Amino acid sequence: MTDSASATPSATPPATSAPVITIDGPSGTGKGTIAALLAERLGWHLLDSGALYRTLALAARRADVDLDDDAALGALAERIEVVPDGERVWLDGEDVSAPIRTAQAGADASRVAVHRSVRAALLDWQRAAARPPGLIADGRDMGSQVFPAAVLKVFLDASPEERAMRRYKQLKDKGLDANLPNLIQELRVRDARDRERSESPLQVPSGGVVVDSTELTIDEVLAQVVSLAQQALSAA
Repeated sequence: MTDSASATPSATPPATSAPVITIDGPSGTGKGTIAALLAERLGWHLLDSGALYRTLALAARRADVDLDDDAALGALAERIEVVPDGERVWLDGEDVSAPIRTAQAGADASRVAVHRSVRAALLDWQRAAARPPGLIADGRDMGSQVFPAAVLKVFLDASPEERAMRRYKQLKDKGLDANLPNLIQELRVRDARDRERSESPLQVPSGGVVVDSTELTIDEVLAQVVSLAQQALSAA
C-alpha cells in the first residue's frame, strides 16, 4: 500500500490540503452512518478507515497469515492492492464491500489494528484522502493520531448495551441468529482491546466533542453533528 518507513507517525503530521472533520468512537455507535450522511450533506469526501483494517484482516484470513503476527501483517499490507471508494472497497480487483462487514471481519480488524507495522502502512493513504473540498474521516484514531489538526473532532459514544441491541436488531432484520448477552460481551471485549492497545488506542482526542447517542435517533445525532460542523467551519 505504501512505504511503511515513511508512514511512521510523526510528532508533527504534515498539513492537509483540505479541511477535515473526524468522527471517532467505539464499534456500534453509528459513526459510519453519521460520517456518510455528513459527507453527503457537505458534499465532501468520505474516509471509512475501519474498512481498510477490515480488508487487511480479510486478506490475512485468505492468505493464512496470523492475525497476531506484526511483521507478516505489515508485509501483507505492502503486497495487496486496496482501493477504497466511499463506502465500497476493492481488494486486488475484487469488490469486498459485503464480506468486510461481517461481525467476524470487525473482530479481526480490531486484532490487526493493534500492530505498529499495520498502522504505519495505512497512515500515508489515510492522510492523502484529505482533498478539496474537504474530508469526513471515520475511525478510532482519526482525531487523535491521523488528523490531529482537524477543524472538528467528534467522539461518538453509546453504552455497550445500546450498541449491542442495535447490532442484534440488524442481525435479526437480516434473518440471522443473534444472542444479545453474547453481543454485549463481545463489544466489551473489543472496547477493552481498542482502548488498551499500545498503538493509537481508542480515546477522546484532544479538543474533541463527545456526542452520546445512547438515547438519540440517527436524525438527532446528525442534527447535533451538522450544527457542530457549521460552527467549526464558521470559526475556521
